[in-house]
Amino acid sequence: MPPPSLTILRSYAQRPDPSILPASILLTHSEHTLTLFDAYPKSIFHFLVLPRVLPPLTASGLANLRTVLKGDKARAKEVIGWLVEDGAKVRSMIDDEMLKRYHFKWDVWMGFHAVPSMEHIHLHVISADLCSPAMKNKKHYNSFHPKRGFFLPLSDIQDWLDAEVSYFNTMSHLKPSQYEPLLKETLECWRCNKEFRNMPLLKTHLQEEWDAEEKREKAKLERKRKRDVKEQDGDASTREDEQTHKRQTKSRSQSPGGPS
Repeated sequence: MPPPSLTILRSYAQRPDPSILPASILLTHSEHTLTLFDAYPKSIFHFLVLPRVLPPLTASGLANLRTVLKGDKARAKEVIGWLVEDGAKVRSMIDDEMLKRYHFKWDVWMGFHAVPSMEHIHLHVISADLCSPAMKNKKHYNSFHPKRGFFLPLSDIQDWLDAEVSYFNTMSHLKPSQYEPLLKETLECWRCNKEFRNMPLLKTHLQEEWDAEEKREKAKLERKRKRDVKEQDGDASTREDEQTHKRQTKSRSQSPGGPS
């Protein structure tokens, strides 16, 4: 039996009323899913969207992505559809928070780990920066690297479900022996592909990349602000000129000898 720490997501998903979960754990919930703050976020924003265990769904049938895909295909499409719908809502919430805190938006990834470390299928909704104190080792990093192949985009899973039966059957095996070696691959920046010999060096580089992106975006915002101010000043000047012209025209028309 897995230790309790590995089954905690399942226990949350089995709650009849998710709203009783602490606000530090639960972001939101719907009829079919609940969204949690990742306890050890691997990016600035990182949430987990879980299908709730409600009849006819069972905990064993929702153990992970593989069990969902290997079960009834119509049911699998339904479960993935819930995650697509509610995952999009979470991404929109992240977008809003990005604008509120940073005044610009950047990418948000949605996907699954091919071989998850915790029981119960969960969709990662994570901002594209991978800058976090909780990002501590190669396994953590490579599990979210968007080009390694261990992190499976939600859109890919949708494509599998709509593909020919033979392709779906091949892809849905999700054999650990195929995916786990990817976690041991060389540390490589997901942005520029530069290789690093250890995590501290990579994390420093990732932070520098993020800081540079933030600086670029804020510079864009400042340039836009200045353009807007200039345009507003120009519009105000034009309106003032028009009003002056009207006053002068009116004055001439009312003066002796003016137009009749």
